Amino acid sequence: MNFFRNALLATAALALPAAPALADHHGDAPAAETKQVETEHDRLFALFDDADKRELALNPLSRLFRGDDSNAGRLGDYLTEAQFLAGRTDTQLNLALLAQIDRSKLNATDQLAYDVFLYNQQEGLKGSSDEIRALTEVRPIDHFSGFHTFYPTFASGQGAAPFKTLENYEDNLSRHDDYIAIMDRAIGRFREGMKSGVLETRLTIGNVVEQLDTQLAIPIADSQLMGPTRMFPDDFSEEDKARLTAAYEAKTKEIYAAHGRLRDFLRDEYLPVARESIGLSQMKGGAKLYQLLIEQTTTLPLTADYIHNLGLSEVARIKGELEALKEEVGFEGTLNEFFDYVRTDAKFTPKSREALTQSYYDIGKKVDEKIGDLFSLLPETELKIEPYDPAIEKFQAGGSYQSGAPDGSRPGTFYFNAYDLPSRLTTGNVTLYLHEGAPGHHFQISLAQENEALPAFMRFGGTTSFVEGWALYAETLGQEMGFYKDPWNRYGTLQDEQLRAMRLVVDTGIHAKGWTRDQAIDFMLQNSGMTRTEVVAEVDRYIAIPSQAVAYKIGALKIQELRKRAHNALGDKFDIKAFHAQVLNTGGLPLAVLEQKIDRWIASQ
Repeated sequence: MNFFRNALLATAALALPAAPALADHHGDAPAAETKQVETEHDRLFALFDDADKRELALNPLSRLFRGDDSNAGRLGDYLTEAQFLAGRTDTQLNLALLAQIDRSKLNATDQLAYDVFLYNQQEGLKGSSDEIRALTEVRPIDHFSGFHTFYPTFASGQGAAPFKTLENYEDNLSRHDDYIAIMDRAIGRFREGMKSGVLETRLTIGNVVEQLDTQLAIPIADSQLMGPTRMFPDDFSEEDKARLTAAYEAKTKEIYAAHGRLRDFLRDEYLPVARESIGLSQMKGGAKLYQLLIEQTTTLPLTADYIHNLGLSEVARIKGELEALKEEVGFEGTLNEFFDYVRTDAKFTPKSREALTQSYYDIGKKVDEKIGDLFSLLPETELKIEPYDPAIEKFQAGGSYQSGAPDGSRPGTFYFNAYDLPSRLTTGNVTLYLHEGAPGHHFQISLAQENEALPAFMRFGGTTSFVEGWALYAETLGQEMGFYKDPWNRYGTLQDEQLRAMRLVVDTGIHAKGWTRDQAIDFMLQNSGMTRTEVVAEVDRYIAIPSQAVAYKIGALKIQELRKRAHNALGDKFDIKAFHAQVLNTGGLPLAVLEQKIDRWIASQ
């Protein structure tokens, strides 16, 4: 993940009032109440509260995403030395204070919170060492994640920032200044990498240049950045509307100029020296960084070789299931011919953007009808379904999720990609909705945010392996909801599972085994029914954000393993609703901590 996404995931949350006992909210039995236990609990939650306040002071953007606009005029001092050093000092302080708390005197649920906080701080410290920082901060932007892809939508009036008052509109103008400074600081960081020899790939930077070209080609009047001026509240005076429109136009011109400076620098100075190789292990210092990234994204001590071989095994297994499905639908020909048939037959492609949108609405209604059979814990936050903005859709994934506000004032949003409609196979619509929407990301993220009994870092944080592992596991629940009785929906979910298995092979192949881009593309085309457009976007994503893609399958396999363990141990007493509640009611845990929690729950039953 890039510096921006790391900042959001690492944040703890709103200060909690007198901290309630977690055990009362989500089921782990507390130890007997004694004065000492209360004291340790209070000390622990006082630390969580203090750490959260310090974190939010450094990252005002995180505060906005929680629905708090008390410091909304700032975006943050990302990519500055002061910001980095303050963050590392905070992490060291958190570890020192945590060491003064006697874990053995905490109840079981507080111990869980202790363990997650300890894990987060230790991993944060590893990632902020001078050695690792020299490999990451000098590559501040890629085409998949970066402020230039996030900010225009965020500032458009359609993102997390509110646009209800004059102050909201003024705050946005103020944030523009921070954004311009970040764009210019990114150039400085890239220059540091040019001096040290730590360089981003030519492929990735070429894509960033193309993105910036696309943004700069949009007339200022049509820019997302002017969006707030097209949605003024009714109570604004004509004078204020005119004043703000002029101010937004002037500031948007400044942002365009900043984008132009970044584009020109990357195109004219950086691109000629960017590295031709695509694997992280082929970058100076990259092999060590890749191993650290694997441990951070999976939250397990795994090696690239283990993940690669696991991926090959899963690819072979799923390919066998696709062979069986081919026989079931009566297709005569090879598996690859079967893939080509689905890729190219018009009946498997959406007729229009509107038809694609309606299909997701229809799937959502069917999920709502079935979800109560599997879940007792349901989010209160609304789920909205929207396509990506056409200005950014080309380089986006097939779908994504943006969390809502904890207080329900902003819904969660499932975004789907309508770029190049002939490449958007409708066979995958069900599984994409289950993953990004309900009961995938929307359930997991919303339930954590809504649980005010959790300490803030558990409400608003989360590990990639848990967050993405849960969403991939959620896809499998389509079987129990009856979606996969339709062989073409089942084809779609097998293809989606195959994608996650192939990621284990391709990500490690690229970043640890020297695979070329063409080699990775060919492997995915040969082992799945994905279109070339989809495969190229996926491979370029793995090149840009090493290791992130391996977390999905690792996390899902762990959750499936724990469900099977619970079912085998409890037999007729196994309750799928209770299991799902146990997995979801404490936020996105490191997998080892989740395993310990589920084992305790099994024993308590």
